[in-house]
Formats: sequence, C-alpha cells, structure tokens
Amino acid sequence: MSLDWTTLTDGELATLSIAGREAAFAEIMRRHRQSIFRMVRACVGEADEALDLLQETFVAAHQALPRYDGERSMRAWLSTIAINKCRDWGRKRTVRRFLAFAAPIGPEAEAIADDQVAIDDATGDRQELDRVTRAISGLPTALKESLVLRTIEGLSQAETADALGISEKAVETRLYRARRTLADRLGVSGRSTLA
Repeated sequence: MSLDWTTLTDGELATLSIAGREAAFAEIMRRHRQSIFRMVRACVGEADEALDLLQETFVAAHQALPRYDGERSMRAWLSTIAINKCRDWGRKRTVRRFLAFAAPIGPEAEAIADDQVAIDDATGDRQELDRVTRAISGLPTALKESLVLRTIEGLSQAETADALGISEKAVETRLYRARRTLADRLGVSGRSTLA
C-alpha cells in the first residue's frame, strides 16, 4: 500500500522527508512552489532570477528541514527562507552594479545583449503587469517583503509577521507605506487595487 501524499499535513511530510522519504519533500515542493515563486518574482522583478532563487530556497529548506517546527506554517517558514535568499541576491546585485561601474563594459558586452522585446510583452495587460512588478521590486526591502507576503501571497498578518520576524503592527504599518509608495509611483489616485 502506498501513501497518498496529498492527504498528509506539511508537518507529517516534513517528518517523512527527514526520515528519507524523498516523495514527501517532492509533495512539499509541489504544494508551495507556485506561491514561493510568485513571492520571489515580485521581490526580484526578474523571472529567470526568481527561478534560480526558488531552487536555492528549496535546497536550503531541504537542508534545514530538521529544524522545521511542525506547528508552524510551512508556507511562512518557506517564505522566510525565500526572503533571505532574495536579500542575499539583492546584496550581490548591489556589488555587481558597483563593479560594473568600476570596470567599463566593452563593445563585446553590447554584442551579447538582446534588444528584442519578448512576444508576450507586446500586449497591454502584460506591459501593465510588468510595470507593477517593477514598481513592487523597486520598493524598499522592508516594504516590498511585507506587501508581497501579505497582499500578493495572501499570508495572514500573523504569518507575515512570523516570516519577517516583526510584530503584526509593524506589518500593518509597512503595508500602509508600501501601498502609498506604489500608488505614488504608479500614478494611482484614491483607493487602489493594491489594498
């Protein structure tokens, strides 16, 4: 008789995964990969980078699984790991940008760049989505993380606070500031759809 992985809780899957059942961790990934990807994509603003960070998140989660508290939300725990990966990526990106200014880019680098716009970016809806995604990824880290976890990924205020290691009141304040900043950047007046 084989287990129906879909009927098990995240805590049970974590226990089985620690015991060596690879299919248990595969089920954890199946359940949470889309939401974690969306969160990471919103934080970094680049789909290719988000895929790499998603992989890094699940590798780190697999290694840290013995420290997972089965009473805690798996989604919030994975979100914490993903947020840390995004922060690391942001620090590395800052260093790369600094080094790019320090060493001039030669003509060979320009030959590598692809100036063509992707076909799916041609539609108005896609362009608007890209504009909003860029605006979100350009928010200060504290505001962006709270907005992505709470508003986009739908974590509760308590789960968001847990994932970020802050109080629920701090989450509320950061959400307010993030929405105001986005509304200003996007030229939205009044109550926006980001609420």
